[in-house]
Amino acid sequence: MMERVSARVGETEVIIERGEYAKLADGAVVVRQGDTAVLVTAVMSEEPLQGIDFVPLSVDYREQSSAWGKIPGGFAKREGKPTDREILVSRVIDRPIRPMLPEGFFHEVVITALTLSADDRYDPDVLAITGASTALHLSRVPFEGPIAGVRVCRVDGRFLANPTYEERQRADLELVIAGSKDAIVMVEGGAKEVEEDTLAEALYFGLEALQDLLKAQEELRSRVGVQKVEFEGMELPEELQIRLEEFCTEGILRSFGIEDKRERKTYQSNLLKEFIETHQIPEELQFKLGYNYKKLISKLMRKRILEEGLRIDGRGPKDIRPISIQVHPFERPHGSAVFTRGQTQAFATATLGSPEEAQLVESIYEGETFKRFMLHYNFPPFSTGEAKPWGPPRRREIGHGALAERAIEPLIPPEADFPYIIRVVSNILESNGSTSMATVCAGSLALFDAGVPLKRHVAGIAMGLIMEGEKYVVLSDILGDEDQLGDMDFKVAGTEVGITSVQMDIKIKGLRKDIMKSALQQAREGRLYILQKMKEVLPEPRKEVSPYAPKIEVITIPEDKALVVIGPGGRNVKEFRDKMGVSVWVHEGGRVSLTSNSKEAIEEVKRAIQNLIAEVEVGKVYRGKVTRVEPYGVFVEILPGKVGLLHVSKMEGYIKDVRARFSVGDELLVKVLEIDEQGRAKLTNMGIKEPA
Repeated sequence: MMERVSARVGETEVIIERGEYAKLADGAVVVRQGDTAVLVTAVMSEEPLQGIDFVPLSVDYREQSSAWGKIPGGFAKREGKPTDREILVSRVIDRPIRPMLPEGFFHEVVITALTLSADDRYDPDVLAITGASTALHLSRVPFEGPIAGVRVCRVDGRFLANPTYEERQRADLELVIAGSKDAIVMVEGGAKEVEEDTLAEALYFGLEALQDLLKAQEELRSRVGVQKVEFEGMELPEELQIRLEEFCTEGILRSFGIEDKRERKTYQSNLLKEFIETHQIPEELQFKLGYNYKKLISKLMRKRILEEGLRIDGRGPKDIRPISIQVHPFERPHGSAVFTRGQTQAFATATLGSPEEAQLVESIYEGETFKRFMLHYNFPPFSTGEAKPWGPPRRREIGHGALAERAIEPLIPPEADFPYIIRVVSNILESNGSTSMATVCAGSLALFDAGVPLKRHVAGIAMGLIMEGEKYVVLSDILGDEDQLGDMDFKVAGTEVGITSVQMDIKIKGLRKDIMKSALQQAREGRLYILQKMKEVLPEPRKEVSPYAPKIEVITIPEDKALVVIGPGGRNVKEFRDKMGVSVWVHEGGRVSLTSNSKEAIEEVKRAIQNLIAEVEVGKVYRGKVTRVEPYGVFVEILPGKVGLLHVSKMEGYIKDVRARFSVGDELLVKVLEIDEQGRAKLTNMGIKEPA
């Protein structure tokens, strides 16, 4: 039997239904807003996985073109591997759900979200977050929720919850927020250089806006929820836990003074091995022992920070690791930079291309569009010292790339001012925390080096939090260990004016508003410090683009002449590319971009285009070429594609035999006498002088 609940979100209603579809899953719901509907299922394995120390959660979000009444583009008319959009939505579902599954629960949990219907108003992504929580909340999975998802935009100075696509186009701030009854647990979004106070207001507006969705989930569970499964935890026998702490505490504290990440990990690993050998720990307990050893490291690290204000590498809470910057370390990339912060190092390149190299993107609301700024992030295994092959981009890489791209994109100049397609690639060479934020810094520097006229530099910083009871410490520029062992990972990117991109994951309940504001202010201080370091090295964009970058010039033609420039079947643009080495791209509104490595070739094509679109003028003299000879006269091409008739009666002198006088290919000067009603030019060559 179908059960239905509803919740008010902003100015619209969100409906959650259960009992009609996918009844073999442990939990399955359909979440609707307007004509958008997404099915979300949760399935749990019968037996726990062995030999792992993390929650084996998998999330897959799928959008099929049929949901919005389309057939997929491309050669294969079916969906293939997940798109970047599907991966990014899978991540925003995964991140708030994962902390809500209890420690020591190692049953595999798979969440699948399938968009069933998509209208042109409401995005299914935030509905899928709420759907995942509801499916788990109703199921046997020991889920510590519920949570809910909501999108918050600021449009014309007013915050909106779950706005339409049209409203989102006008927003200067857009966030996807997941929250529980007491706290925000995940944030993902961007803005056009907004202030910290504005971001804080948006976050807590979103937390309030999603409360009704939580009540709806609780109501549905009260009707159809099932009993949660019990599972074996990871607790050690009390005596063994005491011995572990007594033996290892002093060594762990000593390891916090080792700045080098690999040396510190090796020291801690050897300490555990020594404990196992000394106390002859049986093999069946060693896995649980390792799990609790990591918890002990976390406990001691947190205590040291809270009580002494000392971090793993000896820094204070607000200290930022040493920064070094290299600009243009290699010659051939159009722009490049290496940004190093402690043991985190990003090498970014900026490449400038022609409009035809823009990325084609297909989306629910906009259909097919071209993307002119791209940022790609790579995380090779050698960056962490791992002996593994470098495979294709994983979800983490796509997510970090999107975060950094969103940070820089608001500063990219409009196409009318800078007609290039722009691609930034960041390769992480060393990794010890906040590589995505290092990518933002390196990417900004590479763009400046490439001569892209950004108004300001963009920098990013990762913030952390250690909180016990009422006592807390906010950490600037966190290490990888501080990310894993802390209570918050809060990445903030922006300029000296304001914030452009944020990503936040919180592992605790009840994060107070004053703590959030404190973290934002401390992040601003750190960001300004980093920006100053970047400005000292490269204060403004290069005045000229690299000599290895293509030359681009944009001209304007009458819009109704676009097809004339393109030519039948694209004949003209193919000839420009193949014979002259110039790529010609005709845009809406009559704008035509010309791209080549040769300025001279661009000038040649400009003249050819002007000839193509030129109109024949009465009384004007042209140098034309004979294309056809008839007994009554010759046809002369006076402009590309424009042919007029030079009748024998209008020829200079007496012509007895036209065919004997003229041949195809002859050049001659002619003057336009008139243009008839059908647009045909009538010519003469009598008494014509060479035009000046």
